[in-house]
Amino acid sequence: MKAHRIDGKAISDQIKAEAAWEAQKLQRQGIVPCLAVILVGEDPASKVYVNNKKKACEAVGILSRSYVLPADTEEKELLDLVAQLNADEGVHGILVQLPLPPHMDENQVILAIDPKKDVDCFHPWNVGLAQMGQQGFVPCTPAGVMELITRSGYAVEGKRCVVIGRSHNVGKPIAMLLLQANGTVTICHSKTRDLAEICCQADILVSAAGRVHMVTADMVKPGAVVIDVGINRDENGKLCGDVDFDAVCEVAGAVSPVPGGVGLMTVAMLMKNCITAAKLQNGQ
Repeated sequence: MKAHRIDGKAISDQIKAEAAWEAQKLQRQGIVPCLAVILVGEDPASKVYVNNKKKACEAVGILSRSYVLPADTEEKELLDLVAQLNADEGVHGILVQLPLPPHMDENQVILAIDPKKDVDCFHPWNVGLAQMGQQGFVPCTPAGVMELITRSGYAVEGKRCVVIGRSHNVGKPIAMLLLQANGTVTICHSKTRDLAEICCQADILVSAAGRVHMVTADMVKPGAVVIDVGINRDENGKLCGDVDFDAVCEVAGAVSPVPGGVGLMTVAMLMKNCITAAKLQNGQ
């Protein structure tokens, strides 16, 4: 029996509908949730991401402000814009699209964003709050992974969970959220020995390595839930993930596809974080 195909579109639509309902409640109180997105340069992938976020804002009822700066913009000019948005009470969320041009220090730019408006949850203040499980923002992609698992009816508590990838923005926070949900978590990476053997023990396997089809059927425990966070291009230029989807579907219990999985969830969780920011900044 083939694995259940986890429907990222249906689940993300559900979350965006919940966000739209919350946005309407705020608007009835005279509060218009607002997200400011800053793009520096002409990176094609970044432009697509920004456009997708703008469309999602429109669908949910969040006011979207876009700031597009030339690639040769000085870092100080970007920091000045962030400071202006920090001080603007009409802006509830600030997102600086990464990556930035090489001459800019991404860490300094992230630190400049008011933590109360850091809806990407990249600021160390919010990372710390999330680490402790306290109120604040949860990183969008890791939060989306958790929603895919739980809203598909799969429990994390007591399960053996394996995360492939240890990036600050994805791998580590996914592992943290699985741990907070009472999973028993192993983090694997490029230096991990016996990767296949470790993955075969996982009830829940999350791959965020960024390598085309690195997760093969022989690495998956029968009946496991497999979440593919990878966004890659195969030899034909076709969008694909880290998981050999067709082969793994013959073994796993459930698999998230690429496209149609985690990517859609990331945008939906950003909308949810924007609503949370507007509520917190208005004492709710």
